[in-house]
Amino acid sequence: MNKQSFSGHLTAFATYAIFGFNIIFCKGIASADCIAPIALTTMRAIGATALFWTLSLFLPKEKVERKDYLRILLASMMGLFIPQLTFLSACEHTTTIDTSILSSLTPIMTMFVAAIFLKEPITLKKAGGVAISFGGVILLILNSVRATGGVDHTDPIGVLLLILNTFTFAMYLGIFRPLVSKYSVVTFMKWAFLFVIFESLPLSIGSLTKTDFGMIPGDVWWKIGYLIFFATFLAYFLLPMAQKRIRPTLISLYGYLQPIIATIVAICIGTDLMTWQKGLAVIMVIAGLTIVNNSRAAKPAESKE
Repeated sequence: MNKQSFSGHLTAFATYAIFGFNIIFCKGIASADCIAPIALTTMRAIGATALFWTLSLFLPKEKVERKDYLRILLASMMGLFIPQLTFLSACEHTTTIDTSILSSLTPIMTMFVAAIFLKEPITLKKAGGVAISFGGVILLILNSVRATGGVDHTDPIGVLLLILNTFTFAMYLGIFRPLVSKYSVVTFMKWAFLFVIFESLPLSIGSLTKTDFGMIPGDVWWKIGYLIFFATFLAYFLLPMAQKRIRPTLISLYGYLQPIIATIVAICIGTDLMTWQKGLAVIMVIAGLTIVNNSRAAKPAESKE
């Protein structure tokens, strides 16, 4: 593994570790029932836009080609607006464990999307690696206690929202890698999140004006702060770095960190116990990731960069 590939794995790991904790914080925000998902989506976009544009003032100016603005708009919708809105909305209708199960579909969807749009072959080795990791996640989930927060049941609407979430994010990872690689992280993201504001504001203006921000509890504000700074600004600062360096299927496999983190947190706070099944599940996830990383389909792409 070369230095560039290693940095891609490291940033993908950090991104999905942040997303893993985000599941727990978003469940806490949803259970407080004090702010609508669409309003929170706009708040995320405003916060990230302000941070990325401020950061751009200290970096060399980079011009975006006129033809790419529409492509960045589409990327912002597929990779930011729809996934963030559907995830936050689904948190009101699903349990934490079921959220983890459905989120585990992303690597499988990404593998097929990358095969269609980036001509990345689906080899037996790669499919086997994804299957092993997916099996590890299912084993982990089946041996976890439903006590990590959130509602005590999952509604069909929540399932549909999470399927839409995984599908659109897989499309983003699989289609827009060349566009993301064309510009610096800050340039791409400052425009992408600015577009999210315009995409979400017409839908959220009513909720924002009706929200009593003074009545939001302090602990919820801390969770919202994590959501905006870490799970939005920092995570989406790191994600394009990974997209530039490793293949989409590899990036999406790090999504399996989310249920692992949820389980670790549950064990630490005493709502779950460590068992040999959970240990085996973690080993399976890592083994599957290693197999995909060493598949012949991934090596040529990394050696060109």
